[in-house]
Amino acid sequence: MTGFATLAMLNMDAADPGALARFYAAVLGWDVLHADDDYAMIGDGTTNLGWGRVDGYSGPGWPVEAAPKRYHLDFYVDDLDKAEERALALGATKPESQPTPERWRVLLDPAGQPFDICLKS
Repeated sequence: MTGFATLAMLNMDAADPGALARFYAAVLGWDVLHADDDYAMIGDGTTNLGWGRVDGYSGPGWPVEAAPKRYHLDFYVDDLDKAEERALALGATKPESQPTPERWRVLLDPAGQPFDICLKS
């Protein structure tokens, strides 16, 4: 099927857009393209991610979600242990509950939103 549009970017809610932009820029090795109190954006020249301030935002938690999940990002990595270590050093946290830790790991970004690091093969 042929589409009629191309993805411009993915925008997500946040309490602190700049902090999440810096976190994910470091995770992905991308540039912070814009950051102010209300909005921040990162990109790699073809794909962009953005965060907009939402007053009262809080992460849903995981595995028991206190609030609805707003998004869930998955990232391929070559080595789960090394990727986890680097993400934790950047400010991620690791919940105790891990469904399949030998294939993927659930981590929480600095805002409490879950994301996965996954082996590609």
